[in-house]
Amino acid sequence: MKTVAVKTGRPYEILIEHNILDRTGEFVRPLTKAIRAVIVSDTNVAPIYADRVKNSLEQNGFETSVFVFEAGESSKRLSTIEKMYTHFFEHNLTRTDIIIALGGGVTGDMAGFAAATYLRGIDFVQIPTSLLAQVDSSVGGKTAVDLPTGKNLVGAFWQPILVLIDPETLHTLPEAFFRDGLGEVVKYGCIRSLPLFERLEKENAKDLIDDIIYECVSIKRDVVEHDERDTGERAILNFGHTLGHALEKLHHYTGLTHGEAVSAGAAMITRISENHGMTAKGSAERLENLLKKYGLPTDTDFALSEIVTATRGDKKSTGKSINFIFLSEIGKCYIKKINTQDFGKFFGV
Repeated sequence: MKTVAVKTGRPYEILIEHNILDRTGEFVRPLTKAIRAVIVSDTNVAPIYADRVKNSLEQNGFETSVFVFEAGESSKRLSTIEKMYTHFFEHNLTRTDIIIALGGGVTGDMAGFAAATYLRGIDFVQIPTSLLAQVDSSVGGKTAVDLPTGKNLVGAFWQPILVLIDPETLHTLPEAFFRDGLGEVVKYGCIRSLPLFERLEKENAKDLIDDIIYECVSIKRDVVEHDERDTGERAILNFGHTLGHALEKLHHYTGLTHGEAVSAGAAMITRISENHGMTAKGSAERLENLLKKYGLPTDTDFALSEIVTATRGDKKSTGKSINFIFLSEIGKCYIKKINTQDFGKFFGV
């Protein structure tokens, strides 16, 4: 087992081990006095893994129920959260009980937000089953839902009490969603780890998945510990995300996964920053080659002017500017504010 300790305001551990799902109750029980547990999962994951987690929780004394929502980003709405609240109420969930997020990034975001807000906050555990959630979204305490006007615009910071990562769940992950997660993995190599980037270039990601997960969550742990509330350094985790979120919005959150959007956004912003002399020459080409190796997009059919317009209202906006993350070179990055009135000049639109 690999363990990553996260020392935020409420410390917790990330445990990485094959088949740890069957030991969920064993690891959760010492952390809580909860009588009841609600597993939150979606229609893709629940049929495969919910019973295993439920059985483990019940064997360790938890009265356990399962709330299942329709899989997909389109469910990441306040209307789904309201249904979740109703389930919690009907199953007598109290402030000392616990929520288990079992699934990908959408599940973790929503279950975490529901945990942060129901009865003004109850504990929750993250059990990410997608690569994207395992390497990124399950760690750090960001929870959110989407609005029609944009992604993740309503949310809360609410740290889990435990994260359990079972690499075995990736065997049931469709190839498209494994590729989706690699968009975030490449991001970590770009912003903080040249060795990770180089390994992805030279080797096959599937052959080193345990190392990838450990490396990515360790990087995120370090960043989150320095900036838990996302007021400074944590912004570097948004490399590729500003243009990526704009692309998701233009696609109406269908047909383009989050990782694919981040991939395209990262390639696009690196080409632009390199053209401005802000990024070492050759970085954009090297990044594009790696993304293409794993079948990830590096561009879009939307006009750049449409993408720039769609960045309006991005949650990374501060006053009349937006924080963008640029690479100084592969493995190193920095944050720079771009005034919205300078977008035309900067993006050439």
